[in-house]
Amino acid sequence: MTDAPVSWNYVALGDSLAAGSDAYTGYVARYADYIKSDTDVQVEIVNRGQSGQTSDQLLYAVRSDSSLRQALSTADVITFNIGLNDLGHAGEAYENGTCGGPDNQDCLRAAVETFKENWEAIIAELLSLRSASNTIIRTTGVGYTPYIFYSDEPTDTWPSEGRTDDFQVFKPYVNAINRYIATTTTNTEIPYSEVCLGKEAVNPDGVHPNDKGHEIIADQLRALGYSPLR
Repeated sequence: MTDAPVSWNYVALGDSLAAGSDAYTGYVARYADYIKSDTDVQVEIVNRGQSGQTSDQLLYAVRSDSSLRQALSTADVITFNIGLNDLGHAGEAYENGTCGGPDNQDCLRAAVETFKENWEAIIAELLSLRSASNTIIRTTGVGYTPYIFYSDEPTDTWPSEGRTDDFQVFKPYVNAINRYIATTTTNTEIPYSEVCLGKEAVNPDGVHPNDKGHEIIADQLRALGYSPLR
């Protein structure tokens, strides 16, 4: 245990998942409550989650937004998730038949490569402002892996009827991103939890977690512990 302040500054980054869209209480607030109950330390939250944010946009923000960089430079806790919108935009092009290439999947491949470059650069920017040796830095990667990508159960009516084949096309790209995240976070000693949510934890839109989903995400962040501050 190191000497710790009475209050910790917690900066949350990410897309609609970090923002807590379509949930009564998002995972950021739930995780902050866990920190309080587990460590007896007060937590001041700066939630910079933005609905629709891509890895390009998050990278630009951590590089160029002076107020965000100031908040990060004094943070005791940082969480971040990003990437679902990168795949989502490419997925829309695939479904519209405008993805490119003989298999209509060029944009999916490009999205994965762009994400990898941005992800590594985002981590580099965060570690230039705070060190994993004196800051609780945690990530859930893209946020969560949808039910349809890891279950063998029939999914032809969820999240929307008739789209099962399309989602199976996306599966290897989601897996490639998750593998890359696991490798890079291990190399940079940033604890990572890959979250898989069942359909009972996601809203009917098939995209945004409900309160149960956010509780699962916060629980998995909690399970990573509070090293190096606790």
